[in-house]
Amino acid sequence: MGLEEKLPSGVLLTTVEGVAGYMRKASLWPATFGLACCAIEMMTSGGPKYDLARFGMEVFRASPRQADLMIVAGRVSQKMAPVLRQIYDQMPEPKWVLAMGVCASSGGMFNNYAIVQGVDHVVPVDMYLPGCPPRPEMLIDAILKLHDQIQHGKLGSNEAAVVEERENVALRALPLIDQRGLLR
Repeated sequence: MGLEEKLPSGVLLTTVEGVAGYMRKASLWPATFGLACCAIEMMTSGGPKYDLARFGMEVFRASPRQADLMIVAGRVSQKMAPVLRQIYDQMPEPKWVLAMGVCASSGGMFNNYAIVQGVDHVVPVDMYLPGCPPRPEMLIDAILKLHDQIQHGKLGSNEAAVVEERENVALRALPLIDQRGLLR
């Protein structure tokens, strides 16, 4: 038998971080925030052909208080930026943001005063998804990569540092919004 110790069958060894990461990744609920043509592809990914229900994400939440993943699908106008920020602030921690499409990521072909040139000027973004519009397969791939990032994330003091960094990004974005609620 040697020096190794024999474990009884049915025993599983893991860490608290591993279990918490698995539970977080397996229970993501996305918030509905479709702004343009990318939203059609986002809705398609929840349909029967692509079936986001395989990952526990079959219900897109209308309330930000029930969601922990915001998928910003499409271009963000100056008038919509404060609304986006308010919905983000209402989401409970931990929360994640996925910028879907080139318009959400960088403003896309709309390089003018009316469109925010990247949603990261308003909220911190965890995952960027390129394309115009990206296919549902690409969205599912980005969600799976975000799942991996969430599962291997740290808990405790490191998580507090991540929350603090998100708040710093949020504070840098706030001066861009003037008293009329428009992004400068």
